[in-house]
Amino acid sequence: MSKWYAQNGENSDVVISTRIRLARNIEKYPFPSRLDTAGKNEVNELIKKAAFESGPESDFSFIEMKSLSKEQAISLAERHLVSPEFTTCKEGTALIISEDESIGIMLCEEDHIRLQVMKPGLSLEKAFETANNLDTQLDEKLGFAFDERIGYLTSSPTNLGTAMRASVFLHLPALTSCGQIPALANTVAKLGLSLSGVYGNRRQPAGDIYQISNRITLGITEDTAIANLKSIVMQLVNRECSAREREKNSPAVEDKVFRSLGVLENARMITYSEFMELISAVRYGVVLGLVDIPLEKINSLIIEMQPATITAGDDSIDSVTARDAKRAKLIREALTA
Repeated sequence: MSKWYAQNGENSDVVISTRIRLARNIEKYPFPSRLDTAGKNEVNELIKKAAFESGPESDFSFIEMKSLSKEQAISLAERHLVSPEFTTCKEGTALIISEDESIGIMLCEEDHIRLQVMKPGLSLEKAFETANNLDTQLDEKLGFAFDERIGYLTSSPTNLGTAMRASVFLHLPALTSCGQIPALANTVAKLGLSLSGVYGNRRQPAGDIYQISNRITLGITEDTAIANLKSIVMQLVNRECSAREREKNSPAVEDKVFRSLGVLENARMITYSEFMELISAVRYGVVLGLVDIPLEKINSLIIEMQPATITAGDDSIDSVTARDAKRAKLIREALTA
């Protein structure tokens, strides 16, 4: 089965993907921070049984984090299946994941359950529908901690209420090149949203890829939060498209696109930071109509060429040099296939 990110969705020229994440706790158990390993394992078994009863067992896998190597755990974080913090929590933690990796449930992270659904393109409503259906089925079997006045109870006060984080991942090369991202980040912050880089560091994000998410969970419904986020996302999409229109006939942009493609198709060693800069330019060239490569292939490379993801899949890689060589080989094979 192909992974969810090897598909295109609505507004996929700008919007790479959508994520809905829900935090939940079982009413009759303390928060994970108050549980010992035996208590966490007991909770995990309850959630595992409930999750597998909510869908065909063959669609899900149960992974204890202590069974993974360091590279395998970090690879999960690189693919946005777990939080970076979760990779260091081994005893009493686990992950339930669907075969296509579109559904993931972190068990006994900050809360008993961190349920997330990923979809390609702009798909907030569909992602929430999938998450909400599974959430309802789990609630019926487990009984989630809920207060009629506050909403869902979570270990962090910032998640109280809906306990929902809705995120959209955007490729914004044109807005980045014309220096509009800092002002846009300040503007959306006043609207209760956050806009930040996904890869690299927040001040210098790699690949011109950004995540916009809701920050308000208390005193608002899920539908309202999703509608507000979608409205702002569409404004960003329109701004990016307008900026691209101004750049589409630029000789400098065209030169950067084809130089980047040439390096990716021929290099024998590529670092991760160099790859992200080059693949961003090539993706830009695809949406401008300069390069004929499927977007889903580009999106897959962005996920699969990350450091730990490459290392976790090849025991023969024993150095950074070997990893960079393997990355270059995989890229050449993908782009020339």
